[in-house]
Amino acid sequence: MNWDQIKGQWTQFKGHAKQKWGDLTDDDLDKADGHKDVLAGRIQERYGVEKEEADRQIDEWSAGLNER
Repeated sequence: MNWDQIKGQWTQFKGHAKQKWGDLTDDDLDKADGHKDVLAGRIQERYGVEKEEADRQIDEWSAGLNER
């Protein structure tokens, strides 16, 4: 699924993101508001990973949304 689709339907995908990254707060997800770079930053902060790892996790997660 491309990121424009995810951004456009963020309210629906927020729950899926919360399942994947349980340490993210509702506030984190609200602030991300479907913006991949903001979501990556929040993942970096909460999980202590590098940007590349956060991006990899997001890409893997978003690819799995096609299967839902």
